[in-house]
Amino acid sequence: MNTVPATASRSPRSRALTASAALAALLPLTLAGCGGGVSSDGAETSETTAADETVAVENCGRELSFDAAPTSVVGMMPSQTELLLRLGVTAESLVGQAQTETSPLPEDVADQASDIPVLSTDMPPAREDLLATSPDFVVSPTEYEFTAEQGFASLDQLADNGAQAYVATGGCADRRNTAEVTDVMTDITNLGEIMGVPQEAAALNDDAEARLAAVEDAIAEQDRLSVAQVYVEGNSLGAIGAGVEADIILQAGGENVFDPDAPEFEAFFATEVNPEEIIERDPEAIVFGTSGPENEEQTREYLTTTFPGTPAVENDRLIAVDQSDLYPGTLGNIDAVETIAVELYPEAF
Repeated sequence: MNTVPATASRSPRSRALTASAALAALLPLTLAGCGGGVSSDGAETSETTAADETVAVENCGRELSFDAAPTSVVGMMPSQTELLLRLGVTAESLVGQAQTETSPLPEDVADQASDIPVLSTDMPPAREDLLATSPDFVVSPTEYEFTAEQGFASLDQLADNGAQAYVATGGCADRRNTAEVTDVMTDITNLGEIMGVPQEAAALNDDAEARLAAVEDAIAEQDRLSVAQVYVEGNSLGAIGAGVEADIILQAGGENVFDPDAPEFEAFFATEVNPEEIIERDPEAIVFGTSGPENEEQTREYLTTTFPGTPAVENDRLIAVDQSDLYPGTLGNIDAVETIAVELYPEAF
């Protein structure tokens, strides 16, 4: 059974991540990940200088500067490739896509990516494979994809080869535990400016805002249900109390039984727990990430047999969401909000 803090289902975008490595793997992937758009002075969007039309973006403490829209772009995860395609970036400008087997692209954009070279399937591309594409811009969910010790091209190596890298806002090291669903809108705005498609970005953000507002309106009169958000690996159990994962629960109208300000979530958004800690909190719903149908079935069986007396199990409120929809910098965060809200309050929709 293999579920790491992640989320909802529009199409299976899930990533099969082993969760004994759950905390270990998530640490480099998310805690160490450095996201985009949040600057120390509070500037969260890109800006264009009228004089020379240079686009400057603050990205995880780094300033990125573009005199022209990139023409050789790599999406380091399907979620980033999807964003670029939805912004209208042409397949001709995308010289590579990576980690393609971690989650499939949504059907309505999958065909557009069919001719984009695949650089890697289940892990970030090796240094030489990425640099061989001669990219001028690389878009990633976290900074882990640039870990030189893992054999990946570092940010400095990319810069030496004429490429800049943008990391999702929600993946930034100093943002990870306080990330919000709306962080993806910062990414959309920034990428729209960088790629020279601000109008497309505005339209995509308008749609995202409308979807979140529709959920908020629908559940406005509902009595809030308590929710435990967990990940399961075999008989190992973890709880999620902070990060964009927790904000997804909040946006969906749930009250997380774990406090993001608790000491166990000070350094990381998830922690291992004993089943007794879930039982004691007696959640009315349990949300869990899934990497596919078989994983979902196994996790449901574990939760049902481990927590039979909780309202969540008694009322059949075990809510499965696609693992990849909890990754930083993905529109799947909004899919997750919608999925969980409908499961929590079906009478509101």
